[in-house]
Amino acid sequence: MRIVVDAMGGDYAPGAVVEGAIYASGQYKISITLVGDAQKINEELAKHKTKNLDIDVLSTDEVIEMHEPAAASVRKKRNSSIVRGIDLLKAGKGDAFVSAGNTGAVVCAATLSLRMLAGIERPGISIMIPTLHEPSLLIDVGANINPKPLHLLHYAIMSDAYCRCVLHRDNPKIGLLSVGEEESKGTEFVRETFKLLEDSGVNFIGNVEGRDIFSGSCDVIVCDGFAGNVALKVSESLVETLGTFLYRELMRNIVTKFGVLLLKGGLKRLKKRLDYSEYGGAPLLGVDGVVIIGHGRSSAKAVKNAIRVAKEEVELKVNAKIIESVTRKVENIENNSEKEGKE
Repeated sequence: MRIVVDAMGGDYAPGAVVEGAIYASGQYKISITLVGDAQKINEELAKHKTKNLDIDVLSTDEVIEMHEPAAASVRKKRNSSIVRGIDLLKAGKGDAFVSAGNTGAVVCAATLSLRMLAGIERPGISIMIPTLHEPSLLIDVGANINPKPLHLLHYAIMSDAYCRCVLHRDNPKIGLLSVGEEESKGTEFVRETFKLLEDSGVNFIGNVEGRDIFSGSCDVIVCDGFAGNVALKVSESLVETLGTFLYRELMRNIVTKFGVLLLKGGLKRLKKRLDYSEYGGAPLLGVDGVVIIGHGRSSAKAVKNAIRVAKEEVELKVNAKIIESVTRKVENIENNSEKEGKE
């Protein structure tokens, strides 16, 4: 298996990316192609022991920066690490692509080059979030900020297949993010989506509110990319803020500092559970290829885990199972619609 990695993507690239790729190659016994500025990449590789690792470098001389507009950059910077990396995947010279770079550019390049899976109109970024029970999947968190109800239906069907295949949950519960639990709540867009999900064949439990995101009441929460991205960024900020508050209080005096020693184990476990780097990258579901999007602030650990997620998705043949699920459920919806029409 060969994983293609955008070595120039992320706030700490290429150092953290190269280090994470080395860890992944050694731990998971996989081949890796690093795409980007060859001189910088090789300088980073020289800092580590890579003798027995299958890591090669594809040199590019352009980088799509985080602030650049996605579509325009993908068209103009054909020799960028993101575009060339996706091209390798399309050409069959890699089994998956991982990037912590410009999310919009990754989505755009993957959509244009790899195209969509049969039956899917738009891709969605899905991310694992910690809950009071098992982790849940939130989709979409930024790929499609102005979707149609049909796109959210496709997200639900893809997430259902992903949960069954990757998370091994037999009948995942799927909720729709809204401003109230009642069917009548939400915008017209949300109400239309609700009706589609009711007839979709997935285990749709109805609307869920923002307070339910971390409760673990469902396995998948479906929403548009705008709401999902806001929810994600607010959650990340809240975790960081609460962590700072907690640290300040625990360091307040000698008594609280002593308490830290007693709570050290529990605090460590809590930090690990809330740490995004533990969950790896976010799968871009819907494109005809395995594409994993990492956090812009990805550390070496986060990069390693993003590569792990890519490896698992390839091994489990997630895309094939998504196509099978979409085909089956879309046919059921069409058959039900025909029956209702005849009646």
